[in-house]
Amino acid sequence: MSAHAEHVNGELPHEPEKATLEGRNKVLGFWLFLGGEAVLFGTLFATFLALRHQNNEGPTAAELFSLPITAAATLILLVSSLTSVFAIQAMHRHNLEKLKLWLIVTVVLGLGFLGLEIYEFYEYVAHESFDMKTSAFSSSFYTLVGFHGAHVAFGVVWISLLIAQLFKKGLTFVTAPKVYVSAMYWHFIDVVWVFIFSVVYLLGKVG
Repeated sequence: MSAHAEHVNGELPHEPEKATLEGRNKVLGFWLFLGGEAVLFGTLFATFLALRHQNNEGPTAAELFSLPITAAATLILLVSSLTSVFAIQAMHRHNLEKLKLWLIVTVVLGLGFLGLEIYEFYEYVAHESFDMKTSAFSSSFYTLVGFHGAHVAFGVVWISLLIAQLFKKGLTFVTAPKVYVSAMYWHFIDVVWVFIFSVVYLLGKVG
């Protein structure tokens, strides 16, 4: 029986993302991908920590960073992680409408986070003369934080495409693993941001 036929007959199991060998392989493969991503971000963190005091007479982290803005961005991203959990719970209950709703909320929150990050970068460049070429500190900062921002943007596009698939095809053995691994990805970039907020911003303010 095809995935579409099983969806029509309402025979999806509680965890449809793991109901087929293909789905389980997608989940396992994505765990391996996230392991590689963790190593890459670890390298960027190590580089930033090595260069964070080399400001070349430019602004220091303590002078530059505004914790209220960054804290607001952190709150938005953490809430988006919670809404992605609600989406997976809705998927396990086979509630397609709630699944789509929570994924849409996740995308909106992701866009809100990106908006604050773009505003932050604009303020640094336009008003603090702090750009990629200012110092080794600025280069490592923009590389790490910007790389994470690019991951958030990719996640927003990815989840948006999945929402479109859900509207067109519904919840099936094909779409369920895609939704599940997208949630894994979203949790990963949320965890990375917690480390960025702690290591880059909080540590920067205290010196």
